[in-house]
Amino acid sequence: MRRSWTAGRKPLANSPTETTTYFYEGAGGARMAWHETGPRDEAARPVILIHGLFSNAFVNWVRYGHAAKLAAKGRRVVMPDLRAHGDSAKPHDAAGFSDDILADDMLALIAHLGLAPGDYDLGGYSLGARTTARMLVRGARPGKAMLAGMGLEGLLNLGNRADFFRKVLEGAGTHDKYSPEWMAEAFLKTTRGDPVSLLLLLDHFPDIPRAALIEFEMPILILAGADDHDNGSAQALAAALPDAAFTEVPGNHMSCVTLPALGDAVAEWF
Repeated sequence: MRRSWTAGRKPLANSPTETTTYFYEGAGGARMAWHETGPRDEAARPVILIHGLFSNAFVNWVRYGHAAKLAAKGRRVVMPDLRAHGDSAKPHDAAGFSDDILADDMLALIAHLGLAPGDYDLGGYSLGARTTARMLVRGARPGKAMLAGMGLEGLLNLGNRADFFRKVLEGAGTHDKYSPEWMAEAFLKTTRGDPVSLLLLLDHFPDIPRAALIEFEMPILILAGADDHDNGSAQALAAALPDAAFTEVPGNHMSCVTLPALGDAVAEWF
C-alpha cells in the first residue's frame, strides 16, 4: 500500500496561476512532490507534464504561463518534480536510485492518483520526454502523449548528453565563461539543483529500444524549437512513431521554454 502526503502548501511565489504542492510516496518510499493547477472535478481531464534535467516543474511549466493555458481550457494540470529535482527527494546514496527510477516514480504517481489507462494525458520536455517514453515502454497508456525537446538519437541513447551533464557537475566552478558547460551550471544554480543527487541520477538512464517505438500507438506530439539540436532530430523521431504530429516553435533547447509559442502548442495539442 502506498502512503500519501496530500497536504497542500501556499501557491508558488510569482506564479501566473494558483499552484498547490502535494506529496506522495515514490519508489522505495521516497517523498515525492507534484504541483497542480486547474480544476479538480471529475470533468477535468488530467494532463501530467514532466520537466527536464536540472529544471523543475515550476520553471518548465508554471513560470512562463504554459500550465495556465491548459488550466484555462479546463484541464487538471499535474506537474511532478523528478527525483533529485525541485521539492522531491534528493538522495545522496546510490541506494536511492535504480536503473529505471524516474519511470518508477512517475508510474507510482499515476497509481497514487488512481488514473486508469486512457483517462489522462502525458508529456514531458527533454529528460521529461525521455521519462515519458520510458513510462510508455513500461506500459503507461495515456490518451495522448507529448515528447518535447527530444530527438530520435537522444531518445534511443542518452550517453553523450549524460556525459556532458556529468562534466558540468564534476567541473563546477571551473568552466569557461559562456561555454555550454558554464551556461548549464548557471541554470542549475537558478533552480537550486542538488549536484550530488544529480550525479547519482545520471547513472540511471536506461536505453529505449528502437523496436519499442512501434508500440507507442497513441497520438504523440513531437514538439521542438527550430534551433534545438541538443537531442538529435525531432523530425526523425516523429517519422519513427506510428501516430505522431510534428510541431516546430521558435528558439533553441533552452530559450523555447521561455516563449509563449511552446505553451500555445502544448495547450492546442492537449
